[in-house]
Amino acid sequence: MRVEERTRDRVRHLLLDLGPSTAATLAERTGLTVAAVRRHLDALLADGTITTRTPRLREVKRGRPARLYALTEAGHAAGPSGYDALATSALRFMGVEQVEAFAQTRAADLEARYVGVLEAADRPAALAEALSADGYAATTHAQGTGIQLCQHHCPVQHVAAEFPQLCEAETAALGRLLDVHVQRLATIAHGDGVCTTFIPTGRPTS
Repeated sequence: MRVEERTRDRVRHLLLDLGPSTAATLAERTGLTVAAVRRHLDALLADGTITTRTPRLREVKRGRPARLYALTEAGHAAGPSGYDALATSALRFMGVEQVEAFAQTRAADLEARYVGVLEAADRPAALAEALSADGYAATTHAQGTGIQLCQHHCPVQHVAAEFPQLCEAETAALGRLLDVHVQRLATIAHGDGVCTTFIPTGRPTS
């Protein structure tokens, strides 16, 4: 693999881990100049791996808002996409009740694998670590009176796009593991850059 390809692969992995990011952030993480990173970003834009988006108003401070770069569906597909195609084809043959049962079974399996989260002193952090081990590239961030759990990759995004029952069952499972009612704010399956779940703590976080 050529140096240029290795660098672009690194940029793709950073966008997977960090979610939508500015060229300045990517330059800092890669140790390159912003100009050098922009050349690689232009190449990734050209091949359809990434796209650009405008920051939400609450993310903009002063001056002209910095452009955010994010993975496209094709960019996410380059990650560990698992059994998307096969699962989607199989679920299309099921009835509504069968799909719901499958979603609940998958959520129950997730809870069983992550049972150690229940004993953790910091459950959100432990959950993010467990999700990352399963390929979700999860992180946590303080947000207002709670914590945002961000999953920067979804191994089954194409399946979930057609069958939202998977997201709904997963969200309920996360809430049971955290022993609190959580709120799913965004999902990759519905076109957002990151799957974001709000975990209320009842107190300001910093």
